[in-house]
Amino acid sequence: MSTAGLQVAIKNHTTTSHPSPHILYVVQVSTEQEQCQVLRRFSELYELHLSLGDQYNFPPKRSVPNSLLPRAWVDDELIAERKSGLEEYLTNVLNDPKFAGSTKIAKFLSDNKVDAIGDPEMSSFGMLRQVVLQGDAPKDAEAKRPVAAAYYTSWSAWSNPPSKIDFSKFDILFYAFVVPNSSAKISWDSGSQDTLRSLVSSARKSGKGTKIVLSIGGWAGSYWFSNSMSNNDNRQRLANDLIGAVNSFGLDGIDIDWEYPNSEGSGNPHSSKDASNLLTFIKILRSRLGWSKIISAAVPHQPWLGPDARPMRNVSDFAAQMTYNYDVSGGAAPPGPNAPLGNACNKPKFSNANAQAALAFWTASGFPASKLLLGLPLYGYVIKSSATKMSASLVDNVENMGKHLIQGTYKHEGGDNELAPAGDLTHLYGQQIGFNQLVSMRALKRQQDGSYVGDNGYKRGWDNCSSTPFLFNTAKSTFVSYDDPQSLAMKAQFAKQKGFGGCFTWSLDQDDGVALQNAIRKDLGLK
Repeated sequence: MSTAGLQVAIKNHTTTSHPSPHILYVVQVSTEQEQCQVLRRFSELYELHLSLGDQYNFPPKRSVPNSLLPRAWVDDELIAERKSGLEEYLTNVLNDPKFAGSTKIAKFLSDNKVDAIGDPEMSSFGMLRQVVLQGDAPKDAEAKRPVAAAYYTSWSAWSNPPSKIDFSKFDILFYAFVVPNSSAKISWDSGSQDTLRSLVSSARKSGKGTKIVLSIGGWAGSYWFSNSMSNNDNRQRLANDLIGAVNSFGLDGIDIDWEYPNSEGSGNPHSSKDASNLLTFIKILRSRLGWSKIISAAVPHQPWLGPDARPMRNVSDFAAQMTYNYDVSGGAAPPGPNAPLGNACNKPKFSNANAQAALAFWTASGFPASKLLLGLPLYGYVIKSSATKMSASLVDNVENMGKHLIQGTYKHEGGDNELAPAGDLTHLYGQQIGFNQLVSMRALKRQQDGSYVGDNGYKRGWDNCSSTPFLFNTAKSTFVSYDDPQSLAMKAQFAKQKGFGGCFTWSLDQDDGVALQNAIRKDLGLK
């Protein structure tokens, strides 16, 4: 989107006595659709001029009297001269293609001093900032580096406390979950706020720069999303709670895991207006959080359903406001692949539910690959079956399992697994199982070279159609579809080759130490 045609007006000013008496100029920037304003000191405009090194004329830097005498703010001639000169200067800079995408301009125009004119939802300065930045988020060297992220679940704190996390392996951790409630506010599980404080504290003390983002929703936590998004009062109320949490805990952003807009998910109320209401809500968050914070969403392999109950064909408005979308790679079904990379064998039921297809769906709808993170599962499914190879059955059997797990947000409660005989997974039929459980329950064992093979009667197989491994034990009628270092590395390599923003995993506590995360990082090109 061209920056040409931005209108700048500086007609008014105000004063403040903090930290010392000075003038604030009301800078108004507008397009045909948006009109927003921000208050700026002369010195802030001058600093922008110096940092850009531009050649445009800038008003002389002469002092305005700022004593406490009545005349302190009435040097009308100089103030009027400055307004005219600053207006001309900003008009030139903002419409100069050379500065399109400038993070310096973006920072100058969008921080906590922003005040939107008109409807705060539809005329947020965050929207206007996208015009200045040609419809994209801030561009810097860090944005080109792939992101390695993971979900950290509040209920795993007892087995994997924040103090034991190797933060050097994670650029972002998404803390799961808070949930929207019937009052359009957020609810916390018992003890989860203490865990979050510990997570933030541990991350900061590590010095590794890991960002902590609060995730709202999840498979079992999306019941009140549609209601919370349904009107302006509810949206503002939910935004207030989330922004309050960001400020209170010192967080780096908000992740929205709504399963799913205009779709019932786990029997949830939904509306044909869900997707448009979600976009409005995201704009509220962006306008109030500014651009230093992450706003992300976990999504299915096709775009959200629009008012016609079909996947949206244009999600570019979402992309303009969001830092990342988390693009996941398929579902699970007995005895189908866990998370197919592709559909090399052209099996009809795998045609849409794979990473390659998901990338095509989202990018064709206007969401750039650089803002997508590929979702990678650190879990598998235990299936009662005597099969020794993958089946073509995928979609039909997802429903038979009774748990739609395409988002990877099913809360596995565990159980008395340690009491089962080595390699016996029969009590887990139809359930999700973490990779580290496969190891601890001795269905898998790690070899000296870091690879994993079957143990206690299990044999490891490989499905070329989906590029995923599986385990089978015919004597126990047990089949396991899962992912391991080899398959995850292939997905990470695909993400890097296709220009994804990076990868994320569900969930950190299911790794065997950091064996899986190391494999992902290596093929993302990270140390």
